[in-house]
Amino acid sequence: MIKIHNIIGDIMDFSTLGTVTYRALISLFTLFIVTKLLGKKQVSELSLFDYVIGISIGNFAAEMTINTESPEINGIFAVILFGLVAYLVSWLTMKSIFMRRLFMGTPTIIIQNGKILRDNMRKAHLDINELLEECRIKGYFDISNIAYGIMEVNGEMSFLPKALYKPLSPSDMKIKPDKEVLVGNVIIDGHIMDKNLSLMHKDASWLLKQLKVLGCNNVKDILLCTLDENEKVTIYKDNENIQGLDILE
Repeated sequence: MIKIHNIIGDIMDFSTLGTVTYRALISLFTLFIVTKLLGKKQVSELSLFDYVIGISIGNFAAEMTINTESPEINGIFAVILFGLVAYLVSWLTMKSIFMRRLFMGTPTIIIQNGKILRDNMRKAHLDINELLEECRIKGYFDISNIAYGIMEVNGEMSFLPKALYKPLSPSDMKIKPDKEVLVGNVIIDGHIMDKNLSLMHKDASWLLKQLKVLGCNNVKDILLCTLDENEKVTIYKDNENIQGLDILE
């Protein structure tokens, strides 16, 4: 029994684990603050520069967490410094087209007038199989339906179909569609979202009356309830007892 306890003690140094936990929480908090500083764009649309910065910051955070011999202030400083550099570059690219091209790059035309540009594919390090995969992901299983294909600076592919294969729009059919209206979530998981209701110039008592008209007397039975600018209330009840069909076996 004593031998087993000694073995566990050798494997798990609780003092070290406590230090790593403390440094991990500091690292996570620092990364969160820096990410908030950089904004959602850094998270959703990574350019090559953003990718390099992200990897570097991740390495600093990991080193700050695991290397207990190094003062955590060094890791915090490195993460904040790279975050500030990324923020500065983001500001410069908003102000200068030259800086935008330098740090973010420019889009590359891969398909032009229905023709595949081999040289541009090489520049983008894209082979034909990858191009076909991107086409299929975007819903184009026949590449001959595409007029233009452009690789954006974040690596995403954008496609413009040929005129014959464009989906019909209301203007093509001479139809005047209803005006799009803003929709707010006023009940989520059985909880009334008072702030959202206030933004829609309504209150909880008004909403409860509308629910009764729709035959719903218990807010807790509602998974989601939406309200649009035309005062249309839509209810999605909590159907947790309904089993979905197994159609993917």
